[in-house]
Amino acid sequence: MSSTAKLPVAEPRTVRDEASRLIRHHRRGLGAVIALYVGSAVAGLAGPLLLGILIDAVSAGTTAGFVASVSLGMLGFLAVQSVLRRYAVRSGMVFGERVFAELREDFLEDVTALPLSTVEKAGTGDLVARTTNDIEAVSHTVRFGVPQVVVSVVTIILTLGAAVVTSPVLSVALLVGLPLLWPVTRWYLRRSAAGYMRERETYAVVNGTITETIEGARTVDALSLGGLRREDLDGALGTSYRAERYTLWLRSVLFPAADIAFWLPAAAVLLWGGWLAGQGVVTPGAVAAVALFAVRLIDPVDLLIMWTDEIQVGAASLARIVGIKDVEPDRRATTAEPANEDIVLSAASYAYRPGHDVLHGVDLTLVRGERLAVVGPSGAGKSTLGRLIAGIHPPSSGSVTVGGVPLVDRPLDDLRREVALVTQEHHVFVGSVSDNVRLGRADAGDGEIEDALRSVGALDWVQQLPEGMHTEVGSGAHELTPAQAQELALARLILADPHTLVLDEATSLIDPQAARDLERSLNAVLEGRTVIAIAHRLHTAHDADRVAVVEEGRIAELGSHDELLALGGAYASLWNSWRSE
Repeated sequence: MSSTAKLPVAEPRTVRDEASRLIRHHRRGLGAVIALYVGSAVAGLAGPLLLGILIDAVSAGTTAGFVASVSLGMLGFLAVQSVLRRYAVRSGMVFGERVFAELREDFLEDVTALPLSTVEKAGTGDLVARTTNDIEAVSHTVRFGVPQVVVSVVTIILTLGAAVVTSPVLSVALLVGLPLLWPVTRWYLRRSAAGYMRERETYAVVNGTITETIEGARTVDALSLGGLRREDLDGALGTSYRAERYTLWLRSVLFPAADIAFWLPAAAVLLWGGWLAGQGVVTPGAVAAVALFAVRLIDPVDLLIMWTDEIQVGAASLARIVGIKDVEPDRRATTAEPANEDIVLSAASYAYRPGHDVLHGVDLTLVRGERLAVVGPSGAGKSTLGRLIAGIHPPSSGSVTVGGVPLVDRPLDDLRREVALVTQEHHVFVGSVSDNVRLGRADAGDGEIEDALRSVGALDWVQQLPEGMHTEVGSGAHELTPAQAQELALARLILADPHTLVLDEATSLIDPQAARDLERSLNAVLEGRTVIAIAHRLHTAHDADRVAVVEEGRIAELGSHDELLALGGAYASLWNSWRSE
């Protein structure tokens, strides 16, 4: 429920450049789609032309054979149109899937490369909205919108061309809807982009409010914050409602005006054509053909207007997706190599918001192989300190170094192999148990995975699963308990084999006695590694080499368990209080 910083949204020019890049990259596929649609549209124009010829022939007197031939020609062109359209729709869908697949892969690559500090500052809602609502909107636009816009534009151009060829003077009537359609469409486009962008942003706020409330449900209940959270959600929903109502108002102006503008040409052709036919300027067949062309324009123009609206939604979502590329890195890696694996914090401070420090000038030296327990009241800055030591956040001031090299100067891949953070928030990915554990090291064999599971006390329950460690887990598969998920995360950590581990309540979801046994097992496995354990269970502090008591963003006490008890300060109070529970 902390304040969040919005992720960037791409500028319109950047969005256009990205769309152009995708089109250029897939120009062959798009060309094939356009060619099929052009063929379908041309075949569809034959019907009105042949009907006009037939009407004029019948008026002038013709043979039954001629009528039959023209009728068969109309049926033949109709069949060709149907076949071409079928393959055009299919190729359009395949094209859309390919473009969207590339866009989605690029987006996921950009998201997974985001600095963790940026993700944490942005909050859950914005990123969730971009990976769900926005991806879905772009998916809909690419899969259906692009083919529909292509066929609409092609059909409109060819139909107008055929009408002009049939009768230039009569075709003038097809333009009578433009004086209404053009200004209304421009009025809509000037307002819709900002409206839909605001609408997408409100979805992120709603998602974030709901997600934060669910994730902090225990805190909400404990502090009786339910009323405040409902007020926040009502406010977010109200803002989203007003944003959607605005875009609905825009559509309520555009669509009725467009419907009127669609039918005006058909009526105008009949009236204008009737007068011209009476004057002998055009033939009845030409009037019938152009009138049918006017009617045929209704559907593609209607689709084009409709997809203009949908594309505004897609463009707003694409701007949010492409905007991920504009996130500035929070570090610049160098080639400097650490002299050793000791981690040193010198006057390190950190602020999530400028001017509001959470940590204040922390000095701490961690020697390779040391066990440090970090304790203190909630909100004191323990987790933030752990994230500085893990290199998640660069310090706002001061320094955090490993072997004399700033942590944030290490290449990110190297840093993640050397220093690992495990929190109480664990994820079970779709796949087998072994796949989940192997995320710690991709080339680990089954024997190594079993050893890792045994180290965290998970092998027994894993072997009891239907297919052992090859049992599928995650969404839609076998459901693991929070404690089992936490043990999988710790098994990954064993495989990753970093030299420094930050355990932020990493065993909080496990039964206290089981957690105690697990920590004893981990002590043996993690021998020789630096371990920073952030915990409320003070038996962790009892077993540590040193204990750091964090209060109000500062290390208030630092020493061994016995030293701090003898001091009789904050740690002694915490220990006595915990022992009396």
